[in-house]
Amino acid sequence: MLVAGIDSSTQSTKVVLCRAEDGAIVDQISAPHPDGTECHPRHWSQALDQARALLERADAVAVAAQQHGMVALDEGGEVVRPALLWNDTRSAPQARALVDELGGAKTWAERTGSVPVASFTVTKLRWMAEHEPDNAARTAAVLLPHDWLTWRLGAAEHVTDRGDASGTGYWSPAEGRYLPEIAAAALGHEPGLPRVAAPGEAVGETAWGARIAPGTGDNMGAALGLGLREGDVVLSIGTSGTAYAVADRPAADPSGLVAGFADATGRFLPLVCTLNAARILTSAAAMVGADLDELSRLALAAEPGAGGLTLLPYLDGERTPDRPDATGVLSGLTTSNATRGNIARAAVEALLCSLADAVGHLAAQGVTPRRMLLIGGGARSAAVRALAPAILGAPVTVPEPAEYVALGAARQAAWALAGTPEPPAWPDRPATEHEAAPGDAAAAEAVRARYGALRDATATW
Repeated sequence: MLVAGIDSSTQSTKVVLCRAEDGAIVDQISAPHPDGTECHPRHWSQALDQARALLERADAVAVAAQQHGMVALDEGGEVVRPALLWNDTRSAPQARALVDELGGAKTWAERTGSVPVASFTVTKLRWMAEHEPDNAARTAAVLLPHDWLTWRLGAAEHVTDRGDASGTGYWSPAEGRYLPEIAAAALGHEPGLPRVAAPGEAVGETAWGARIAPGTGDNMGAALGLGLREGDVVLSIGTSGTAYAVADRPAADPSGLVAGFADATGRFLPLVCTLNAARILTSAAAMVGADLDELSRLALAAEPGAGGLTLLPYLDGERTPDRPDATGVLSGLTTSNATRGNIARAAVEALLCSLADAVGHLAAQGVTPRRMLLIGGGARSAAVRALAPAILGAPVTVPEPAEYVALGAARQAAWALAGTPEPPAWPDRPATEHEAAPGDAAAAEAVRARYGALRDATATW
């Protein structure tokens, strides 16, 4: 029996075909999406169409996709406007207004598990209501990207899962239910919302007869693909940077730094998300005229601390901390340290300091790291792998490169196929272990201190 997992991300669609019994990858394919912060969902369908021949070999299928995106549909099921994606920060003023209107940060954390920022779907509904009232009035139903693709594949109705629903801002992880009054307050009227399926439930059948699983959000998919256990903290370096762990009880952080999401299995997924991650490296590579491999070599050849350079990498605004209008800052530049190597080193250190802050926020919510897993495109950087243990303050496990979001979707598809109470126990993927070199800890501590000072000094800029 074969199962297909789909990862519909900001940048591309990736599909893996796996054996249902053990997750062994049989085949895979990918196709790009248009760049930007909004996208018409038809582009996701067109990308998925390129994998049709592979998909039709599967006995079950599931979609894991970028969280938070707003897909507005009219009464006929047609898309009202291009989907606003998680990385679209235009709704930052609406996020602040909603927090104030509906009881403040503490109330939001208690009711929805999170304090909404511009990424969250609920803020995008309010933005549309204020800036595109005709589109808001036409909106009869609101889906997330994975919901829309699941429906297009053949789900019998609009359906979602608890993991992705927990990122909307109008679903309660603690109570396991929608808060439709919040969606109505944002949009101006109560829209139709997808049914939240049970974990592992089959929700429909494709045109070729494959069983359809509910799907989930991308971070929940990766957690399922990695087979996370209590104490595992994942640091994912993709378009965004995320740090998350599975937990048995919901989080409710009134500071807004930790999002109290649900996972795809019935547990919870406290998560910290940064807006800037792998693009810190690509932007630095462009600055110094290098490719990513050369950037890594330059960074490793430079001294710890980058000769006094510190980069605050809020290149496209930032989500954690919540600074949607921020820009990057390069501090400490002199004639003597203005070298390609120091800029490369400062970029890698900045990325890792940002993730270390994220781990600290999780720890404040009761997450005690047993091991740290580094995944995503940025984890392929030799410099990131080498510097991570010292800056993060713990050994780092790097699973073999794989499409873990898509693998998680495939594992969920296998779960729906099996009809068992728990997902199938697929074996762990091979991994390498990385530890800090002797003497690196003191240098890393100084780097973290300088980064923290710059972060705090620019808080009001």
